Amino acid sequence: MGKKSRVKARTAAAHAPTGVPADGTAEVGPRQPCPCGSGRRYKACHGSAAGPVPTYVARPFAGLAGECDLIAMREIVAAATAPLTLKDGVADGRSVQLCSLLPMAAPALARDDGSVWLGLQVQHGFGDPSRDLAAVLLKALEAEPGAGVIGLTDDPGAGPRLQDLVTDAPLEVTVHDGFGYWVADVDDPDGSVAASLESANAAAHPSVRLDSVEAAYWTDVGTREHLRWVLPYDEEPLLDALARLHAAGRDVLAEGSRLVGMFRAHGVLVPVWDLPSGTGAAVLEEPVARLHRDLEEALADASPLTPDERAARNGLANRQLTLR
Repeated sequence: MGKKSRVKARTAAAHAPTGVPADGTAEVGPRQPCPCGSGRRYKACHGSAAGPVPTYVARPFAGLAGECDLIAMREIVAAATAPLTLKDGVADGRSVQLCSLLPMAAPALARDDGSVWLGLQVQHGFGDPSRDLAAVLLKALEAEPGAGVIGLTDDPGAGPRLQDLVTDAPLEVTVHDGFGYWVADVDDPDGSVAASLESANAAAHPSVRLDSVEAAYWTDVGTREHLRWVLPYDEEPLLDALARLHAAGRDVLAEGSRLVGMFRAHGVLVPVWDLPSGTGAAVLEEPVARLHRDLEEALADASPLTPDERAARNGLANRQLTLR
């Protein structure tokens, strides 16, 4: 190969999206999934005239002991908080609190007392929610106490992720009836926070975090109740295990309850049970603990699925919805 050809080949390779040969022998249609794995169509990702979107991370909170509860606070729980412990040297002595939602959907608040509140339900869209949250957190820690709302308007680029900044420990989640924690210890002279609080409370459904297992949340949506359980297992073996239990009728949590499907959020599955109105959270503690034991047993079963189990698996897979 001549020098000019080698230069041309290197240039083409540098601009080719991941998984697409630089010589163009395997062209990707504009409406096909982008080979980079972002989940977007090629024309909206590496085939876009504006250039590729930021690197997509399928399971951004992997490695955190509180991964499942963090996902629950970000996606399914209306009002919840959890203290966050920073690693030594990050910002010694500073208090950080994770919040499902902050007033006016703020990404973070630098408060008068020097503490930082970090809002989880803000979608920045820069490809890696863990890195985005870390960038917001660092900005808030660098801001003066009382600076108020801290935002993130530009892609933070290469930088630390949440896993790099916090200690690896389970989250101690407190689920609230509403968003009264917003104003529990702050002044609101113009009433703006109170107005935001009233609107947010109107949209919040009552929820309870179960004590017997991690990251299982009961909620009352009015006409029905649900249990949504964020599980940390890889998707394929989890679907097999749930199919085994479903086919055997071992996934029933209460009379009249049923596993209606699941959604995918940040790389993990969240099975959803439909519960009759009036079930409540307390009666679910023992059945969910039993189901957790059965699930662990089913996950360890390496035998092929029976025809009934395969049918159950197909039914569960067809009732999946991807959120993030």
